[in-house]
Amino acid sequence: MLEISDLRKHFGGAPGSPGGKQALDGIGFTVRPGEMFGFVGANGAGKSTTMRIVMGVLSPDSGTVTWQGEPLTYAGRQRFGYMPEERGLYQKMRAGEQIEYFGRLHGMSPRQAKKATEDLLERLGLTERRNSTVESLSLGNQQRVQLAVALVHDPELLILDEPFSGLDPIAVDALATVLLERSRGGVPVIFSSHQLELVERLCDSVGIVSAGRMVASGTVEDLRAAEGGTLRVVVRDPAPGWADGLPGQVSVQGDRHVLVTEYGDDQEILRRAMKAGQVEHFGVEQPTLTEIFKEAVA
Repeated sequence: MLEISDLRKHFGGAPGSPGGKQALDGIGFTVRPGEMFGFVGANGAGKSTTMRIVMGVLSPDSGTVTWQGEPLTYAGRQRFGYMPEERGLYQKMRAGEQIEYFGRLHGMSPRQAKKATEDLLERLGLTERRNSTVESLSLGNQQRVQLAVALVHDPELLILDEPFSGLDPIAVDALATVLLERSRGGVPVIFSSHQLELVERLCDSVGIVSAGRMVASGTVEDLRAAEGGTLRVVVRDPAPGWADGLPGQVSVQGDRHVLVTEYGDDQEILRRAMKAGQVEHFGVEQPTLTEIFKEAVA
């Protein structure tokens, strides 16, 4: 289990100094074994800084990062898989050679690195590209190679900064499938993304960060429940004035009236709707992650 507690980081001199920036202001969250954690926020919110601190690329001004209940060390980070936002591939090196090379850097034997590379090339649909240089690959295939580099040593935890950025739907599905397989195998996975629909689909838990602070976190279900639901009623050919006195707003869409409300006696609303006309829809709709995000950072 990875635990991040009260991380603070200031750039540009002492906190409060002119021209400086408080990048992190008490960030904290926990990622459990087998959990897919989506880290979302606007550009500059603090996502990449947090990930770099976890990986030891940056040092926090204060706060702690623990792994399996112990302070995270260099040796512990060596067992992590990291995909930075700024891709770190050697452009002139062949894809297969590159993955093997990073496996060797993680201490794998030549035989282990080669086998793991072949497995990943096949799993990520890169077998036919094993001898292509990175610079000759499409963005989607470069992303797949970068993910293979993060996975080659069978990491105990995955940290991925914007892994789906700029990918077409086929490449997104390929990467998502591999990440879900690792997560279901017990590996904690953290990834940041601006694609909130994708985060909502893949993640067990979500952390929303704004201006260096965690403004909302929890399972998608819990975040939705905290926001509450919206009752939506669609009535066809209703009698005039059927919704007078009911809470919410009514819009007219052809021969259908749509009532949307967050309050009121749902049974009374249903009785009024059924009496007025043909009820085509009656149900509570939970907010999407995009709606929760907008509310949290407002």
